[in-house]
Amino acid sequence: MSLTPVYLGLGSNIERETHLQAGLEALATILRDMRCSPVFESQPVGIKSGPFFNLVVAGMTDMPLRELDRRLKFIEADNGRYAPDRKGLPLDIDVLLFGEQVGNFDGLILPRAEILKNAFVLWPLSLLAPERVHPEAGKPFATLWAEAQIAQQLQPVAFQWRGAELTPAELLGPAASPR
Repeated sequence: MSLTPVYLGLGSNIERETHLQAGLEALATILRDMRCSPVFESQPVGIKSGPFFNLVVAGMTDMPLRELDRRLKFIEADNGRYAPDRKGLPLDIDVLLFGEQVGNFDGLILPRAEILKNAFVLWPLSLLAPERVHPEAGKPFATLWAEAQIAQQLQPVAFQWRGAELTPAELLGPAASPR
């Protein structure tokens, strides 16, 4: 079976480091050639809660879209996403891009609209895949980020996974700026 490039957005606002680490470990078992963006702290959008940690993950999959989405729901469930007594959002994983697919796939709309609306998706995506072209906007993600007029504040945060620092030191310095 052929491999499809996939980009996923991850976020957590409860035990953020623990849940993102668990999510990354689970994703590493189902994605090939997995790469991670820097991690950012952001204020919530659309819900009342504490701040989130967010990042974007790229990888290759041999699963069809529906199967990948089903697996992601299991990973979220394993981290308490659907627990009846949960407070906040332990782990959220969204399919941002699946190959070059565009459209509505049984309720999963690709590319995900949040790419162009939320800084906590577009900035990490622009760092992870700066030259990749948005399938509808027709511009590379680095260009889309440079042109974005999104009024959200993000703060890069130090975050390690499997002994590697995901957020480069130059983003963490006092002079770090979103633009």
